[in-house]
Amino acid sequence: MDLFNNDQLSLFGASKNLLPFDGEVLFYPHFFKQDVFEQLVNETPWKQDKMKIYGKEVNFPRLTAWYGESDEVYVYSGVVNVPVRFSPLLLDIKQAAERQSGHRFNTALLNYYRDGNDSMGWHSDDETELGGNPVIASVSFGASRVFQFKHKRDKHARVSIALNNGDLLIMQGQTQHHWLHQVPKTSKMQGARINITFRFIG
Repeated sequence: MDLFNNDQLSLFGASKNLLPFDGEVLFYPHFFKQDVFEQLVNETPWKQDKMKIYGKEVNFPRLTAWYGESDEVYVYSGVVNVPVRFSPLLLDIKQAAERQSGHRFNTALLNYYRDGNDSMGWHSDDETELGGNPVIASVSFGASRVFQFKHKRDKHARVSIALNNGDLLIMQGQTQHHWLHQVPKTSKMQGARINITFRFIG
């Protein structure tokens, strides 16, 4: 499957950094030309994880799935994730993201935002397993959602961008050291969205 937009290859050679300082986030709009949202919805073994808030167990405000090349588990937010093997579709998407970023990825976290009530709170992808300056490729399919950054020390430094179907975002450099990011709830969302974040766990 040719998911990568070869006709526009020359357009994706460079991208302006979305962050003003202390990190690098590169944005490639409409990077994937084929809409695979429904296929991802149907073939992914989604699960409903739970977390504890003030001692009470509540559902994550989204569905998730964890993929990897090996059997190594990944723990975040207190949830133990045992990887599923990459599907042919996810391998195609991963390889296109690898070509653009110049980095290899061996895991993928999929988040399924079913409506505007599903969200992801402020966090950094700074787990030890990801290394000192992780490169993370984020791919969006389905409905548009706002993606936000805020600096950990400078309260006035904020960046917001709408991620649409087929968009690719690459976070690298010092980004995870200095910035938090989130997908906030919204009452304006039309339809559902899937986000895939590819990482390398050493």
